[in-house]
Amino acid sequence: MQTLRVKRDWMYGWLLLLPAMVFLFAFTHIPAVTTLLNSLFSTPRGRRPAKFIGLDNYERMFNDAVFWKVLWNNLWFALGTIPLSVALAIIMALWVNDKLAGRGFVRMAYFTPTVLPLIAVANIWLFFYTPGFGLFDQITGFLFGWPASNYLGNPDTALNAIIVVTVWKEAGFFMIFYLAALQAIPISLKEAAQIEGAGRWTVFWRITFPLLMPTTLFVCVNAVINSFRLVDHIFILTDGGPDNASALLLFYIYEVAFRFWETAYGATLTVALLVLLSLLAIGQFFFFDRKVHYK
Repeated sequence: MQTLRVKRDWMYGWLLLLPAMVFLFAFTHIPAVTTLLNSLFSTPRGRRPAKFIGLDNYERMFNDAVFWKVLWNNLWFALGTIPLSVALAIIMALWVNDKLAGRGFVRMAYFTPTVLPLIAVANIWLFFYTPGFGLFDQITGFLFGWPASNYLGNPDTALNAIIVVTVWKEAGFFMIFYLAALQAIPISLKEAAQIEGAGRWTVFWRITFPLLMPTTLFVCVNAVINSFRLVDHIFILTDGGPDNASALLLFYIYEVAFRFWETAYGATLTVALLVLLSLLAIGQFFFFDRKVHYK
């Protein structure tokens, strides 16, 4: 009788998991395996079917100067957006978690960039960056007398300009998670530390921040994923230019696969992206494993 009950519970559990597993395999595992197989074939042209070419696409990728350039751009973009957006999210969450006048309005103001459509955000910042008429040129010209600057047309500033837009949009989104985590920390811990004479920095560094580590791990994983899947802003702001100075890896994959119709080489670049994201995710969990406190 007990064996039948165990089997029934086992089947019930798997039936509950079945819908999620179907979607997981249909939209994650099967496309990943298909992409890996396509990377070993040539691109079909008209009536000419794809043929097996082994690792030729990977050899082409390693000799592709544009690939290394967009990969470096992506790493710089990740280093520029992740620490800044996470640090800003923590600061904003700590501020709006305190008792301050208009706290609800401040929270809404910080979160508003998150709910705006990506294309609308890019168009707003396109106006800000417009040489001569944009908000930044108006401010720097009025305060310092600086001449007009083409932030998006200069190879030295184009990618950094997109980093600013991304940090502005993502910091408010991550703030929501930190705000929820701060409200779950028992106030008695902070009060006990204050009775012992601990200052605000000591309370944050010794109590608050360690208890925020599970949220930090979650936020960092999402920030890494976001830094490698940004395409929308690049389309509107720079279209990858000038001279691929602002092109990221996913944008290059789109260009190769759907503009130049090199689908097999696009699959190869996608495999490289998957491997890179997997290594970063494993590294993050390995690095944060000893620093995360769940209780």
